[in-house]
Amino acid sequence: MKDILGQALHNHYYQDKPAPLWIHNQYGPKEEMPVETFFREQEDMPELELLALKQCRGKVLDIGAGAGSHALVLQQNGFDVTALEISGMAVGVMKARGVDKAIEADIFNYSEGRYDTLLLLMNGIGLTGTLANLKLFLNHIKTLLNPGGQVIFDSSDIAYLYEDGLPDTDNYYGEL
Repeated sequence: MKDILGQALHNHYYQDKPAPLWIHNQYGPKEEMPVETFFREQEDMPELELLALKQCRGKVLDIGAGAGSHALVLQQNGFDVTALEISGMAVGVMKARGVDKAIEADIFNYSEGRYDTLLLLMNGIGLTGTLANLKLFLNHIKTLLNPGGQVIFDSSDIAYLYEDGLPDTDNYYGEL
């Protein structure tokens, strides 16, 4: 399988190639995702992400960490944070950027350690794809949480795309 995200992050970081990353979805035309978004500094992050980072506590697992921007902020604030990413090239970029603990793994198979906070930002919960996978995901992450642990994620409401009514499909309209 091609590592498109990892290649885009690698090229941007090492070659300063600001080539666009195109997101293909089921609900409309492809959308451009500027690669530099993955390399934001704390002062460039949206208020919602900053609020989420302030809610973190204890040992943190940053799931789908991308280029490691959130992990770096947490690390700089003294957190014990592990950045988890399925893309090996992205893990290499995170390490080069200074993330102390960056691991290449699929969250659905990851079972190393227990955490106080599981963090999934930048629409991170979307990695589940479907409602069926969401249930599998939630059952799995229970095994990664310490007692009293928390899960912090954000999501996009795409209902605005269906002002004329939801599509006639057997699937939930928000599945990716």
